[in-house]
Amino acid sequence: MSLPTVVICVDHAYVSGGQSKVAIESAVGLKAAGARVIFFAACGPVDERLAAAGVEVVCLGQHDILGNPSRLAAARQGVWNARAAAVLEKTLDQLSYDRTIVHVHGWAKALSPSIAKPIRAANLPAVYTMHEYFLHCPNGGFYDFRKGAVCPLKPMSAACWLTNCDSRNYPFKLWRNVRMFVAQRVAHLAETFSDIVLLSDLQEKALAACLPTGAAIHRVTNPVEAEPLGRKADPRSGDFLFVGRLSAEKGAFLFAEAARRAGATPVFVGDGPIAAELQARFPQARLMGWKSPQQARQAMRAARALVFPSLWYETFGLTALEAKAMGTPAIVADGCAAREAVEDRVTGLWFKSGDADSLASAIRELKNDAAIAEMSGRAYDAYWAAPATLERHVAGTLAVYEEMLARRAAA
Repeated sequence: MSLPTVVICVDHAYVSGGQSKVAIESAVGLKAAGARVIFFAACGPVDERLAAAGVEVVCLGQHDILGNPSRLAAARQGVWNARAAAVLEKTLDQLSYDRTIVHVHGWAKALSPSIAKPIRAANLPAVYTMHEYFLHCPNGGFYDFRKGAVCPLKPMSAACWLTNCDSRNYPFKLWRNVRMFVAQRVAHLAETFSDIVLLSDLQEKALAACLPTGAAIHRVTNPVEAEPLGRKADPRSGDFLFVGRLSAEKGAFLFAEAARRAGATPVFVGDGPIAAELQARFPQARLMGWKSPQQARQAMRAARALVFPSLWYETFGLTALEAKAMGTPAIVADGCAAREAVEDRVTGLWFKSGDADSLASAIRELKNDAAIAEMSGRAYDAYWAAPATLERHVAGTLAVYEEMLARRAAA
């Protein structure tokens, strides 16, 4: 049987974060496997790998919400991107009803809830990969940025409307609630998807009360870029390393404070809104700025341990898995999805989420050369026993598609 036609929908046609990165790599992998792939995005430029792989691209050349010079136009587009809906409708109208899948990886930064309308009109099976939580939570994280803690409120409840949980300001939070109202009551976005791909057990727990009734739930691992370099020659060398966006919810301040208490130097690869404050409050910290993906992996390979101190749920914890592939143990918060990449006290350590003393204790424990050497070898062996390759990701994705098409044929 021939492979299906796949329409991948995502906000950006270039790597703007993990969401678009996975969408692009998945498109390239699916095309290589023999599927016809159409990549539908609002914002360019288009990643060169898509054209090189023969992926068909429909890019609208729009701004995303935060990059739009007109705040009024951005607000309007974010709630209902009429052009995205019209062009997606035209794109879907040209495709086979029997062997086409629509796969949405992201909509909240540019495409808007409007994409649900043409997908539903085409009556095509649609699947959503939960790279974040915007399908159910107005700010996309089940997180109160003001309190610096996971939010216990029911999304879109009266308490949710009255709570300023946004990282920017309360008017922006209210705009996001309006967008969520449109997504739920006008577009019926969540109900558009017969299938949902989750990335972690924690996601399923966090979304227990939110997932669409009757939706089929799948688990497909995101692909990890890594080479089997062999066990580290000297795992006892290197620093305690943070890789990612420098923001409060990612736990950057927590790591710096814990490292200070443990007498270690915190090293940060990445940048973000708190970089200047982080350096001012913790002058001993070394901020390396953004690095290319290859340079970031090299830094992880050279590190003594990766620290993943995120305060919110996360969805997957890709960095922790990348470090594992490099043979670098990880110290992870026990309240985030990255803990699933680490077997506690075997390939790394868990610490109590948000607790600087608990994290400091874990850092002190991994100052022990014998402990770090043993965990490094175990981490490397565990990852490469079942590596999260692009081929594995594509196989899992195609299995989801075939199940969706089989249900349609049976119906």
